[in-house]
Parts: sequence; structure tokens; C-alpha cells
Amino acid sequence: MSLIFNTSKSKITSSLSQNLINNGIINIKRNINLKPNNESIKINLPSIKFNEKRISNNVTKQINFKRFNSTSGEKGRKKVTLNTLNNLYKKGEPITMLTAHDYPSGLFVEKGGVDTCLIGDSLGMVTLGFNSTNPVTMDDMVRHCQAVCRGAKSPFIVCDMPFGSYEASIEDAVRNAVRLIAEGNAEAVKLEGGKEMAETIKAITKVGIPVLGHIGLTPQRQSSLGGFRVQGKTFEDAKSLLEDALALQEAGCYGVVLEAMPKDVASFITSQLNILTIGIGAGNGCSGQVLVQQDMLGAFDKFVPKFCKVYADISSTAINAIKNYSKDVKERKFPDNEKNCYKMKNGEDKKLQEYIDSLKK
Repeated sequence: MSLIFNTSKSKITSSLSQNLINNGIINIKRNINLKPNNESIKINLPSIKFNEKRISNNVTKQINFKRFNSTSGEKGRKKVTLNTLNNLYKKGEPITMLTAHDYPSGLFVEKGGVDTCLIGDSLGMVTLGFNSTNPVTMDDMVRHCQAVCRGAKSPFIVCDMPFGSYEASIEDAVRNAVRLIAEGNAEAVKLEGGKEMAETIKAITKVGIPVLGHIGLTPQRQSSLGGFRVQGKTFEDAKSLLEDALALQEAGCYGVVLEAMPKDVASFITSQLNILTIGIGAGNGCSGQVLVQQDMLGAFDKFVPKFCKVYADISSTAINAIKNYSKDVKERKFPDNEKNCYKMKNGEDKKLQEYIDSLKK
């Protein structure tokens, strides 16, 4: 089975896009081929079983998928979809986003009632211990996204496209975006860059995958930016950021992350867009906010960004608990014979003791 999208004449229907958004795809092995003239994209779907209904000549197929582990969220919570986020944006209600990197952190996001969960390539630093996000691979992102989705069942799931997975060619970008949806169980992808990424974003959205843009401080390009530095501090830089944001909106992004820029610049950009903005170090004038979970929980040892508020001291709690465990083991206070140990069946302990005594004779 294959789907063919003509990038110059036809559009993915909102029904297909929303099904991909709401339900995602699982365990699909896909091959994506872009013709040299980039006029059409063909996706082979050899292992999908689904119901399809042709609606009209210029409407693509209605596909119903079930997303892995997404049907039963935190009790009382409804599944957050792209429609949910757009409704929050239209009402002016701030959107909450938080990163997660494994099952426990995904569960924290779920039980904390966060709207959208980002499996960010920041996991390269806060989870894998790298000095930057650049060593993170597609395999890393897929595996961590799968783990998060087992815990975070209600939030809208967004997964970062890691460095090198979308810059070389549009074909690479589409193939890897599809993989994050198909294998990682994500519902949208995020990629860094401004107007230069517009054509790539168009190609990804045309196969029904929602894209969250990211401008300002773009960590994957921090070397070319001179490090992790605030962006948009001059009028010309601020104007350039606005042009990037407008280009991403035109390309089809459903929203844009604004990172490390003056609050006035971020607020102005937000006011000029018709799509939501998520701020991180960009003031409270954005449509929503995102933080790295390890930063806000005090679990990352290297540094805490200025823009981060630390809501807990998980590191101290964990270290003290481990110290107490080590002390109890050394002093033979753990395990407790009554609370932490198992007993033999009635009478069987006496038989064992008699056997042990016989060996001593």
C-alpha cells in the first residue's frame, strides 16, 4: 500500500492530519521516495491495516490509526490534541509544556496535568551527559520517545528532530519525521531554524505531520552562535527573528518555540503571528511556556539557566536517600528481617534447621 502526495497541486486533508495528530502511528515500516523535481512524495506503507474511504478526487484518504498507549490517560483527563492546544491559544489561556526523557519523567508530566510533553534533544545533556545536544541520534530519540509515551498518555506528544536528521536534504527530513511518528509514537516533531527551513517544513507537513518551529537560541547551532547566548538584542536581530517566525507560519508550523530572547521581542513576535508561541527564556507574553524537567526539578548538576525557576531539589532528596540506604546496609539495618524478608512455610524452617545441624556432625 502506498500514499502519493503531489506537493504542487494537492494538500493533505485536515481529517488525515487530525487523525495523525490524535492517534499517531505505531510499528509502521515506511519507505519514502522524493522525485528529483520534488513535485511528489510517495510513502510505501507495507505493514498497515486500516479502513479507508475515498471522499473526492482532490481529497486524500481517511485513515484511522490507534496510537500506542494513548487511550487511557490520568483518570479524569482527556487526551490533549492539536485542537485542544489551538482552543487554548484562541482563548488566551497559557499552554504548559515540559520535557520528559523516560517512563518516570513521562509519568510525572502525565500526573502533573501538563498540556504538551516534549521529548527534547536536551536529553543528550541532562540524561546522557554530553556537553551539547548534537551527539544525540535518531535511535536515541525514538527509544526515549517510546519510553515517555508509556507514561505520558494524555499530553500532546512532540519529539525533537536531532542534529543531522533534517538538514542534509528534504528527503532525509521527511523520512526521519515519519520515523519519529511511526516508531517513536510522537504526534508532532520540532526542528530548529528560521526561513532557511521553510521548504523542509512544508514537505513534512504535506505528509500530515504537524511541525513545531524553534527560533532564537537554537542549541543545535550554539557553536555558530558563539555559545548559549541571548538572541534578538538589537533591532536588526529582532526584525530578523520576526521574519523567521512569519516564514515558519507560512510554511505550515502549528506553533513556534521562542528561546532566549528579550521579553519585548518575544511578545511582539507573538502578537504578529496567528499561531501559538512557546517561550523558554522569552518572558510571559508568549502563548505558553516550556522548561527542561531536570532543570526545574533541580536534577541537573552542570548549570541552571537564568530563565529557569527551580521548583524542587530532587538531587538533594535522592542523594540523601542513597546515603541513608548505604548506611543501613553497612550497619545491617537493611533489609529488616520482619518488614523486608520472606518466610518459609510453617514447619519447613525446622526441617531446614535439622538438615543444617546434620551437616555439622
